[in-house]
Amino acid sequence: MQQRQLGPFKVSALGLGCMNICHAYGAPVSKEQAERVLLTALDQGVTHFDTAALYGFGASEILVGQVLGQHRSQFTLASKCGMQGVDVASDGKLVRVIDGRPATIRATCEAALKRLKTDVIDLYYLHRWDKQVPIEDSVGALSDLVRAGKIQTIGLSEVSAATLRKAHAVHPITALQTEYSLWTRNPEIAVLQACRELGVAFVAFSPVARGFLCGEIDVAALDAKDIRRSMPRFAPDHYAANLKLLAPFQAIAREVGCSPAQLAIAWLLHQGQDILPIPGTAREDHLRDNLGASDVKLDAAMLAKLDALINQQTVSGNRYNEQSNREVDTEAF
Repeated sequence: MQQRQLGPFKVSALGLGCMNICHAYGAPVSKEQAERVLLTALDQGVTHFDTAALYGFGASEILVGQVLGQHRSQFTLASKCGMQGVDVASDGKLVRVIDGRPATIRATCEAALKRLKTDVIDLYYLHRWDKQVPIEDSVGALSDLVRAGKIQTIGLSEVSAATLRKAHAVHPITALQTEYSLWTRNPEIAVLQACRELGVAFVAFSPVARGFLCGEIDVAALDAKDIRRSMPRFAPDHYAANLKLLAPFQAIAREVGCSPAQLAIAWLLHQGQDILPIPGTAREDHLRDNLGASDVKLDAAMLAKLDALINQQTVSGNRYNEQSNREVDTEAF
């Protein structure tokens, strides 16, 4: 496995996003299957595992802690705060809440350390900027956690270049995490350049376009709780338009001699040594396929062909619905 720099940590070029094993794409897989995926990733050389308090309302952190806790010295551990499940109505039902207040960040970190069975989190992200709280206050709380030895470094997720600069002025930011793939180019507007100016690593989630670039999805058959049901690009009209991109993309993958998923991830790896994709999956076969992307070589002509085929102008629909767009701080076309 190729290695890349994630702040002070040298990690595998491809990490593992640990959302899919318990959150967002339908019913969670069994504990046994999640365990197999996590241990297979470690066995295959993955040394960057990314989870969050939000994923399964703590379930992902618990799984990572239970399964990988005894191997803690072998990998870099990233998690996130600032968006989690809260029993708002005191009826036992957790709802997703964005809360970047310092006291909440401290409490979330303490709970995460217990779930993850660790004394320190290597990279701790603010999952979403709580726009009711100055970014300087939230990052200040994270810097307090660094000084207390609870976390080693600080990350931000789904923020703009301007917010990154404000945060970085309070405490050095190690990584910025945002969706980035052939079909989501928002980071190219400004934040990717800001990361490079500040020496901030860029962690790319959803590198295979929510599964779209792996092959045709039967949207009508998606689980009722699958987050893609609320994403405009998977709505009937937009999806029908986007499907026209899939066959030529698959043809390029055949030409290169790799799977479509490998082609999508390889494109990202070729965008810069500072970019670290974290594809997520709940299946071992998909995991092994994804990791094969690190061996795929793309020349300038092939990269140009991919750029021309799938980009912000050729993809139909916004990546998020109106509510989700209001919650993020990323630049938009």
